[in-house]
Amino acid sequence: MDETWDLVVIGSGGAAMAAGIEARSRGKSVLLVEHTALGGTCLNVGCVPSKNLLAAAGHRHRALANPFPSVPTDAGGVDLAALMTQKQELIDRLRQAKYADVADAHGFPVCYGHAQFVDTQTLEVDGERVFAWAYVVATGSAARIPDLPGMGAVDPLTSTTAMELQDLPSSMVILGGGYVGLEQAQLWSHLGVAVTLVGRLAPYAEPEVADVLRAVFADDGITVVEERAVEVESTASGAVVVRTERGAEVTGQRLLVATGRCPNTASLGLDAAGVQTDDRGFVTVDEHQRTSNPRIFAAGDVTGAPQYVYVAAQTGHAAAAGALGQPTVVNYLGLPAVTFTTPQLASAGLTEQQALTAGHVCDVRVLDAKDIPRALANRDTRGALKLVIDATTRKVLGVHAALDGAGDVMLAATYAIKYGLTVDDLADTWAPYLTMSEAVRICAGLFRSDMPTSCCA
Repeated sequence: MDETWDLVVIGSGGAAMAAGIEARSRGKSVLLVEHTALGGTCLNVGCVPSKNLLAAAGHRHRALANPFPSVPTDAGGVDLAALMTQKQELIDRLRQAKYADVADAHGFPVCYGHAQFVDTQTLEVDGERVFAWAYVVATGSAARIPDLPGMGAVDPLTSTTAMELQDLPSSMVILGGGYVGLEQAQLWSHLGVAVTLVGRLAPYAEPEVADVLRAVFADDGITVVEERAVEVESTASGAVVVRTERGAEVTGQRLLVATGRCPNTASLGLDAAGVQTDDRGFVTVDEHQRTSNPRIFAAGDVTGAPQYVYVAAQTGHAAAAGALGQPTVVNYLGLPAVTFTTPQLASAGLTEQQALTAGHVCDVRVLDAKDIPRALANRDTRGALKLVIDATTRKVLGVHAALDGAGDVMLAATYAIKYGLTVDDLADTWAPYLTMSEAVRICAGLFRSDMPTSCCA
């Protein structure tokens, strides 16, 4: 700790690892400081465990909802404790291979302890001074519990604590219809739990694709109450009652809260460091990830950036570059997003309303999944894809889908938006037949004619 580092990074998730790799690529010395488990939110309690469990739940659901009666399938009960064990084994394996081994390969140590700034230039880790020319705060975020009447008496689950359950509850009420709430609702429903979701379903999705998931949830038996919760109460039997603004009451054995996240900044000493935060507590940064203290940069969820691990990584690279004297800006054009429900909700670029607000004269087309050969072959035509273009330039502004594998479709969409392709470019570009990505080409063709076409025509 007597050494003066070129860069000290607080955290060890996607943003922190990217910052460490960036610094080492420039030949600089770097130290990561982590006060809990190596790997941050995505590895330990976020993307990896939730998608692993969603995949397991999806296998069970597909067996129960098999569209091919000539190939009989069945699904029994769920050994949740064993499922959680295999989930933890995956986390442990990835922690070693993608974090510990990577840190060793790039040559930056990880110090375990609680970091706290004591002034504008000095950091302490468990009371021991650590000196650096610059710092990156990459401490992530945590699930936020809303301050509703009665919440303190019900022991709510979050997307973090739900990943540790050992027994399936008979029923569950989920607050929040954003991507976390949607994934959690379908995860537990597909494992056999009676689920009620309270809140607006997919509030930021295009209405045409949100309607697809709304119908799928109805097919899955998930009750959706699209109202705002105003009160919760614990019953004598230990169940939870949620009341809404319009007087609806829903009851479940457990309550899971998915109503947003808050930054992990407690006891970091940001005030002492002269680092400003916004009214929600997120660290305020400029376009180069610099905080109000010119020696301190911040990256990832703690800044209120879009909460995707690939955004965290890009901002981590930019923060380290800026801290080491080469200011860098993250380009968010065509940023993709995926909600890992079945079917997946995915998007890249602007919604129709966002495009109009930005001053574009828009044209849009919506392709129903019943016109996608891959969906027909799968015997599941619940889905849609929407293209948003500038009517003058015909450049692609946004692609939005509710489809099996919609997330994979978004890579092509991101390329199209980032590199300024037109809808004619998409319509005239090869698309492999009987893939879901072919939907982009088919939908692009609708801007030329709404007449039906033959396969690949």
